Amino acid sequence: MTEAQVARQTVSAAHVDRGWARRYARAVAFTDLLVVIWAVVGAQLLRFGVSATEERAVQLSSRMNVQVSYTIITVGLILAWMAMLAVFKTRDARIVGVGATEYRLVVQATMWLFGLGAIVLFLTKTDIARAYILIALPLGLLFLLVSRWLWRHWLSARRRRGEASYRVVLVGSRVSIAAIARDLARVPVAGYHVVAAVVPGVVSGTTTLADRPIPLSGDIEAIQDVMRAHEADTLVIASSDELSPERIRRMSWDLEPGRQHLVMAPSLTDIGGPRIHTRPVAGLPLMHVETPAFEGAQLFLKRIFDLLGSGALIALLSPLLLVIALIVGLSSPGPVLFRQERVGRQGRPFHMLKFRSMVVDAEQQLEGLLDRQRDAGNAVLFKMQHDPRVTPIGRFIRRYSIDELPQLFNVFGGQMSLVGPRPPLPREVAAYDDHVHRKFLVKPGITGLWQVGGRSQLSWEESVRLDLYYVENWSITGDIVILWRTLKAVVGRDGAY
Repeated sequence: MTEAQVARQTVSAAHVDRGWARRYARAVAFTDLLVVIWAVVGAQLLRFGVSATEERAVQLSSRMNVQVSYTIITVGLILAWMAMLAVFKTRDARIVGVGATEYRLVVQATMWLFGLGAIVLFLTKTDIARAYILIALPLGLLFLLVSRWLWRHWLSARRRRGEASYRVVLVGSRVSIAAIARDLARVPVAGYHVVAAVVPGVVSGTTTLADRPIPLSGDIEAIQDVMRAHEADTLVIASSDELSPERIRRMSWDLEPGRQHLVMAPSLTDIGGPRIHTRPVAGLPLMHVETPAFEGAQLFLKRIFDLLGSGALIALLSPLLLVIALIVGLSSPGPVLFRQERVGRQGRPFHMLKFRSMVVDAEQQLEGLLDRQRDAGNAVLFKMQHDPRVTPIGRFIRRYSIDELPQLFNVFGGQMSLVGPRPPLPREVAAYDDHVHRKFLVKPGITGLWQVGGRSQLSWEESVRLDLYYVENWSITGDIVILWRTLKAVVGRDGAY
């Protein structure tokens, strides 16, 4: 039996949906059209009313005696808006479902439309009602983004079930394909579903990738047979000594144009998109990776963002802070605030503030709990889902992260940031590997990727990976996204003990 026959026998009997991308794009285009019509027609009705829409008109130029009704302008604006969303490829299957690119392109398309429109109106000296534009622009953009967000949730739910995804064949060494399969399985909403693997020189059969049995082939010349057998549409190439540039080039030529795609997976991982730039030189697609900046204008902007944000939150939440302080003080003996030494930027220690959620002698009781069976945390971070040291009111304020609100004063004082790596204890730092110390290049944060990624449920390796990813890729925009995701995580009480 040939390797291709073995591969065909392992294909799932379920129907493979190849047209999901086209149907999804059409469905999103339809809702985009509804949103744009609602926003532009609504702006016309709000500005001019129902009865006067046909009587209102715009003189196209001060030099021409030509007038056009606002109804015609409304239709033209709707068509132009839809065309601009298509030109910017806002519904491309490669960007939907994950990341901020889709939202960014929707914003860019809208801004370009109204920017070009403003230039045309200026050059032709056409006077159009400003309120009409000022209503249509923000209203349409806001609900376009909301619509895309709702569609993304629907698509993510399907992709978690293995639907509406690219069917991927991995090619490379055992180690490299195992790493890629693990990373792709960690983010199923990205839409890459591994269906087979090719490792040059191995015996064909099956292998386990990301805790799932996957058909395995060892014949690099039979990649197209494997892809056809598994109805795959994406070939992901990882590192392998057997894959020469000439071999990879021939594999790319063998792919069906327009239906099968080639993806190169570099060995460098956990690097954010804004730091990556490709530059073709002498036929080589060179990938430039910018080194992260820990000083200069970006760091200054982050400090301003922290000052304004923490100051505003302290002023806004001051009544709540006083109420919680009173409740904590009356509920159990001991101080209202708990001061604990943590390690901050450049390894400098500082005292982090929290509302006290444990009994007064919690630190003395810790040694007796270290050997107990834990139902949370990991080898380095001590967490217990039912920690006996936590007071009744402490359990409540921990569940909703209210105990961490006094850290706003640490942020305002410059010891912490609103967003950053988790602030560790000195005993945790003593257990760090050398590479983990890189997290001290930035200030620790009240929240971060570890907070929105699972909190106490994360393994130690995953906690480190998220912290280092933040250090390598932080930005003000990313901080705003993390703060929004933190609010959702706190309301959902995910992983808080």
